[in-house]
Amino acid sequence: MDLSWSHQPLTRRRTLAAATGLAAGALFPPGPALATAAQYTNPVVWQDFADIDIIRVGDTYYASASTMHYSPGAPVLRSYDLVNWEIAGHSVPVLDFGAKYDLNGARGYVRGIWASSLAYRPSNRTFYWLGQIDFARTYLYTATAVEGPWNRLTTISTPYYDAGLLVDTDDTLYVAYGNTTISVAQLSPDGRNQVRTQEVFRTPSGVGTLEGARFYKIGGQYYIFLTRPANGQYILKSSSGPFGPYTMRQVLLDLRGPIPGGGVPHQGGLVRTQSGAWYYMAFVDAYPGGRMPALAPVTWTADGWPVVQLVNGAWGTTYPSPAVPTPPRQVTPMTGVDTFDGTTLKPGWEWNHNPDNTKWSVGNGLTLRTATVTHDLYWARNTLTHRIQGPTSTATVQLDHSAMRDGDRAGLALLRDSSAWIGLKRDGGATRVVMVTGLTMDSNWNTTGTGTETASAPVSGGRIWLRANADIRPGAPRPGTFSYSTDGITFTRLGPAFSMGNDWRFFMGYRFALFNHATQALGGAVRVTRFEVSTP
Repeated sequence: MDLSWSHQPLTRRRTLAAATGLAAGALFPPGPALATAAQYTNPVVWQDFADIDIIRVGDTYYASASTMHYSPGAPVLRSYDLVNWEIAGHSVPVLDFGAKYDLNGARGYVRGIWASSLAYRPSNRTFYWLGQIDFARTYLYTATAVEGPWNRLTTISTPYYDAGLLVDTDDTLYVAYGNTTISVAQLSPDGRNQVRTQEVFRTPSGVGTLEGARFYKIGGQYYIFLTRPANGQYILKSSSGPFGPYTMRQVLLDLRGPIPGGGVPHQGGLVRTQSGAWYYMAFVDAYPGGRMPALAPVTWTADGWPVVQLVNGAWGTTYPSPAVPTPPRQVTPMTGVDTFDGTTLKPGWEWNHNPDNTKWSVGNGLTLRTATVTHDLYWARNTLTHRIQGPTSTATVQLDHSAMRDGDRAGLALLRDSSAWIGLKRDGGATRVVMVTGLTMDSNWNTTGTGTETASAPVSGGRIWLRANADIRPGAPRPGTFSYSTDGITFTRLGPAFSMGNDWRFFMGYRFALFNHATQALGGAVRVTRFEVSTP
């Protein structure tokens, strides 16, 4: 596909194991988008959206991101100006890839949705999502609107690792994939089967690892955009067709990024605006919050290689805003208030593994009935998560706990492989508000600590407000703090500050998480009547 229609990318970071815009035949535009009076600031989204594959369809931009073990998976973001984004839906409605994604006898932490690909096929006006799961096979989902419904089109036995899907100008579907050894596969016209696959490039040993493929056709030439995790970006070019041969050029290496203390922008994708300007959206490692999308303009050399436009030798903190048509509306903010009205969850929410759908409901609040008997939050089903807004933000929850039962634990967590929470313990007919820390996993994602209570206070009545503040700026001290209120006005700090971990190997950043699980017997419930994420 000529970068015009469909997918444009952003690939994924290192694995644990190791659009209608471009007319066919159009050549490289002379420069970036026309400067406007306004500027944008990087990161364009200060939330955890990694491995983005970015495309334009008409006047609308879409992007897909990794979600690992969270369900639904592969969120689709939407923008009209490349700067302001909203969450429109998810390409993978449920992680039906085995019992471990249900927390049924096994766990899927740091598995599931890795770097995948989003594309649009003009011939049938259909969106395609393609990704491999567990190094075993590849799944392809389709929808006629990004909001869904998304349905599985096929399963392919070849696992297309870190894949980039290309809809060529003749409507043929190709996939670029691999780690160090890069291959290209051709799919059948209906996309259901592999027709052929062929190795097209082997990374020189001096470069190291290349992965995270994104596949484009631009100006009649084929490009495979690849990342060197986690500090570089390279591109392959072929003038002889999708199967090469390809030549390689470095796009960036060890480039200073726009987030203080954060990493090198990398593993990203290219997109062309309606006016012919090009942009590169990458992610920046910025733990404990995760991997944040950053945007920079791109120009092209006379012989067809992309060049990222820098500011004082670095990826700019600010650039002139892209010159695009006036957006038809404002996008839905990624922060604000949710009262859980309607019949479905808003797309900003994702469960920790697949939920037990018989144990939750929305409408007049979110009701969480206990779904698991466990002392380990990492084993508890129906923990509902929301990304943290950087650089600092606060989540406040209004909770009706009148239907809790003895042994139940419910509250608001800062959730990752090292976690802490504020919430309620119901024991012996009495309820206390507590702060718990020391929930930990090892590098194989087995639980090593189920938590230690560090502070508590008695509570009466059936309603409480819980609050977690998270400072996710990279570096020290990365504090998370907790407080509670009995009237929604005056909040009392509870427990010491929790230092959020910043090891990248869990990949996903910290999230706010709502939970309710039993330690004795099922039957209890809580109701969240209001959830708000606010920034200073």
